[in-house]
Amino acid sequence: MTPESSYFETRLATDEADLLAAQRLRYRVFVEELGAEGSLVDHELGLERDEFDPIVDHLILVDRRRSAADLDHVVGAYRLLPGDRAASFGRFYCDSEYDLAPLRNSGRSLLELGRSCVDADLRGGSGMFLLWNALAEYVLDRGIEILFGVASFHGTDAQALAQPLSWLHHHHLALPQIRPLAHQDGFQRMDLVPPEDLDRRAAMTSMPPLIKAYLRIGGSIGEGAFLDREFNTTDVFLLVDTAAMSEKHRKFYETRWQAQ
Repeated sequence: MTPESSYFETRLATDEADLLAAQRLRYRVFVEELGAEGSLVDHELGLERDEFDPIVDHLILVDRRRSAADLDHVVGAYRLLPGDRAASFGRFYCDSEYDLAPLRNSGRSLLELGRSCVDADLRGGSGMFLLWNALAEYVLDRGIEILFGVASFHGTDAQALAQPLSWLHHHHLALPQIRPLAHQDGFQRMDLVPPEDLDRRAAMTSMPPLIKAYLRIGGSIGEGAFLDREFNTTDVFLLVDTAAMSEKHRKFYETRWQAQ
């Protein structure tokens, strides 16, 4: 344990203060930093929230040095929606952007991931690794077979993202039988650059860390990006099929995603 990580605790949110603190962190990241908007965003209180918050599990990273009374203690967050709970609710968050029929019809145990964020002052440290460690434990304990969600590029100018989007399309498409397709109202084709003109260095430099992290454990992508103009992002569907992992990826995953 590093001196920095000794201040941190990862756990599921247990009360209203945890939830509000997570929503306040999300407001700072998604609204103030990235310019997101939404019908339930509370600008007066500084809370980013939506209709899924009451039904998901909120995995949080808590800094014990910060005050829970001031709703300042949550410095990292992940939103987790198991497939059975989504079925009872009626949908996943990703249903608004992608056709998830291939996943639903697979008969596999599903977990949707979303709203991943870490406080700006803690990025590049141990915070995200601690969150992923806790996420892996959650997945393994529940026998999840496919985890998925959208990861975002900032902005909606697809041409500016041509290299990374094309690299993902040409190298990391999911198998057809489990590959979701972006809905037409936000569909953005990703094969913007021919394979022979791809620049791996340029593509990786422009790739968000979260997407690269999923690729490192054998992640794959859906068909087409989705332009989320409300959140000012270009979203890519990512999924990890735990049964299809190579031995290298599986070892990385089963040791709580820290051995890379």
